[in-house]
Amino acid sequence: MKVLVTGGAGFIGSHTLDALRARGDETALLDDFNDFYDPALKRSRATVSGARIFEADLRDRSAVRTALQSFRPDAIIHLAARAGVRPSIENPRLYLDVNLTGTLNLLDEAVALGVNRFVFASSSSVYGNNPKVPFAEHDPLVSIISPYAVTKLAGEQLCRIHAQLHHLSLTALRFFTVYGPRQRPDLAISKFVRLISTGRPVELYGDGSTSRDYTYVTDTVSGILAALDRLQPGFRVYNLGGEHPVTLAELVAAIERILGRSASIHRLPPQPGDVERTFADLTLARAELGYSPRVSIADGLRRYWDWFQAHA
Repeated sequence: MKVLVTGGAGFIGSHTLDALRARGDETALLDDFNDFYDPALKRSRATVSGARIFEADLRDRSAVRTALQSFRPDAIIHLAARAGVRPSIENPRLYLDVNLTGTLNLLDEAVALGVNRFVFASSSSVYGNNPKVPFAEHDPLVSIISPYAVTKLAGEQLCRIHAQLHHLSLTALRFFTVYGPRQRPDLAISKFVRLISTGRPVELYGDGSTSRDYTYVTDTVSGILAALDRLQPGFRVYNLGGEHPVTLAELVAAIERILGRSASIHRLPPQPGDVERTFADLTLARAELGYSPRVSIADGLRRYWDWFQAHA
């Protein structure tokens, strides 16, 4: 297939392009190379990806149209978004504009060009502080606590409507705390490894009891490709998680063991927008996508540490 990956210069996007290229697909990436973190890092990833590069802001519909008409993809994997819960609280209008207007522009231009296969990156944030665990796709979504989560849930609904109106094969994937090589520098594992390895203090919000269903990036990418290959028309939503939640305290202890160093902990109050826990029910993804996470948190952290040492 010819596959366009939005956000292809980012963490998950670059791994997705690697996997597509490895199986012989022709690829292009669309990215605005914004300064949420070092744009030079994103550009270097784009250059080595082997993908055709389109530099464009999703909010610019004409630029989106030009990219799609030039590449004429068979399918789109839409990973581009303003990410992060805490920054969305500081600047909710930016998140609404990029994540919703950008997604709508991409959907509309895909329909106009006749692209009927579309994968949308959603988030476990849509579950908010769901009292029921594990989180299942059919759970009521009434506990959202951040603007970022609002944009992801609204993005899912835009996709659902487009699938119904235009007979698309459209899949929304709820990612659960993806980590691994090339991870964004602001995310927990990346930040903790960097700080502990250099003896600097680590800021921990809350008492360490919050938990996350960490998912190694290659497992997430396997789910993305499975969703891409789904041929049935209509809209589907799937969780892509690791299925084994880890508390913040357990995560720090695991990193300490792998690095052979103790962390200097600086405790701070819980942050607004941070959910208490995430935990993916993978029943549906297993049955319909054949998805099954293979990398444990211990193995994943070791792989990340090996990569970090080689690239620090």
